Formats: sequence, structure tokens, C-alpha cells
Amino acid sequence: MSNSKGIIPAPLPFETPVVEINKQIISLQEQNDADTFAPELEELQKTRDSLLEKLYENLTAWQTVQVARHQNRPQTADYIRMICRDFRELHGDRHFGDDPAIMTGFARIGSHKVMVIGHQKGKNTEERIKCHFGCAHPEGYRKALAKMKLAEKYKLPVVALIDTPGAYPGLKAEERGQAEAIAVNLKEMSRLKTPIVSVIIGEGGSGGALGLGVADRVAMLQYSWYSVISPEGCAAILWKVANDETNRAAATSLALTSKDNLKNGLIDAIIPEPIGGAHRNNEVAAINLEKWIVDSLRDLERFNPQTLVQRRYEKFAGMGVTTEESCSD
Repeated sequence: MSNSKGIIPAPLPFETPVVEINKQIISLQEQNDADTFAPELEELQKTRDSLLEKLYENLTAWQTVQVARHQNRPQTADYIRMICRDFRELHGDRHFGDDPAIMTGFARIGSHKVMVIGHQKGKNTEERIKCHFGCAHPEGYRKALAKMKLAEKYKLPVVALIDTPGAYPGLKAEERGQAEAIAVNLKEMSRLKTPIVSVIIGEGGSGGALGLGVADRVAMLQYSWYSVISPEGCAAILWKVANDETNRAAATSLALTSKDNLKNGLIDAIIPEPIGGAHRNNEVAAINLEKWIVDSLRDLERFNPQTLVQRRYEKFAGMGVTTEESCSD
């Protein structure tokens, strides 16, 4: 199964059984008389898809993290290209400068005029360095908030796409008020008088994710992750070393998968991905994402601004609340 560009994505460590089948498929496709092997090709492709489906039905938490980090996984810029019309990018935070790790702009999704805000990691080495691998600086979060305020002014809903291992941890970012910028976003998003929908499309790491995550509806793509810390960070703290064994244990303990987050009441929905993950079929992933966004925005239209804010506050204030009954369970 290839992605939207017809390229078979690089296999992940747990996909070894699929590699040999893909080699056979490519070998047959490269034959001069490939048409004569059509039945064999079809059978091999069915076998591969069936194997992928079984593999992805039983992913461990650590394997899910690996899928979320795949180099061919669609990013914010990709989804903007596939599901947005009339996108007009906006830059700068009006305080320090622009941060390419967060994209913002006006767009249309379905019949809705929206403000799109999302993390961008970059596709090649040059872009990734420029975007700090999706780790935003304070000016990125202030830029995002300024555009949310603009959306509120023009009564436009906000669509946030989250894909970050965490906020940038460098000295300069701390000097410019990294923690304060994220904290202000949490406060202001909680009382923004316009609909907000957020989707974790890849990685949802710590405060870097929460800085765009206080929304009326929060969803995760099926093979994304969302947690207070990355598995490697958790492993380094608990076991003083981050290796394959400790990373696996940390990922499991963090309950970071979409199923875990839905079960724990931290998200509202899981958006299905194509067989083998979004990196194998960008278009299907985009169609599923667009449908959820449009459906959610349509549902939120029935609430006035005051009701939206009250419901949003109650939603997040209720997270982590336990009762004697839940403790005994």
C-alpha cells in the first residue's frame, strides 16, 4: 500500500512481516509483462492489507508512538492542502516575531469559514530545523492566541491541529516566557467566545500540545498519542535511562493511546485512520479528519457563546475528578 504520491512508506520495526510481501509486489510490478501477473498481484496485495490490519489492530503503546512519528505521516501543511480552500496564512505574534513551528491562517473547511492553527514539523532536514521539529517557542503560542482572538472578533470557529513532542525547551525560549505563554493560552482558550475543535494528528506532548488543546471538542487520530510527557522523557526520569525496554514500559504506563485517552475521558472521539496508518493513505486520513471537523462545527453551532464557554469550562474542570465509587472500582 503506497501513500498519495505512490511511494511505499519506509517500514517500521514491527512491520517486518509486510516487508517481504512488498518486495514481491514491487518485483512483479517492475516486470515488462506485469499485466500478466495481475491475479498474483491482487492476491499479494490482499494478503499484505490483511496482515497490516491484524498488526495495527494489536499495536502496543510504543508501536503507536512509532506510527505517530513516521516521516511520511501527514502534517498540518498537508491537511491544509487537502481539506482547506482559500487558505491565507498569517504570520507573527506582534511581540517578538514569527514561529514556523505553528501555522495559522484563514480557510474554508466544508461550508465553514475557520481559523486554522497547527503545529508543523517539516518534511526534510532543512524544514525540520527551521520548525524546531514541531517544538514551538513562546512566540508560536502567542501567535496562535493572537489569531484565536482574531477569529473570536470575526465570529469564526477555531480548528487546531496538534502535532508536537512538546514545547521547545531551550534557554532562549525560557527567557522569553515559554511557561507563561502556554499558561495564558490555557486561560484564554477556556473563555474564548467562539467554537474550538482540536485534533491530535500525530504527537500530543505535554504543555506543548495543551497550548492548542483547550477546546469544545477534542479528538485524536487513531494512531496518534497524547500524554503529559514523552515515553523517553518518562523513562529517563523513572529509570535514569531511555532505551527500547524502558521506552516500551513508559509508553504503556502513560496510557497515551487514543483508546486510553477516550476511556479516561480526556478526548471526545477517535478519528479512524486507513489500514496501516495515515502515512499509507494521506487522502483517506484527510477525508476522515474533514468529516469529523465539519460534523463537530455543525453540532457546536447550536450553542451561543456564553454556553460554549460554560460547557468548555465544565468539561476541563471535571477531568481527573474522582468519587468514592470510582476509587473503589
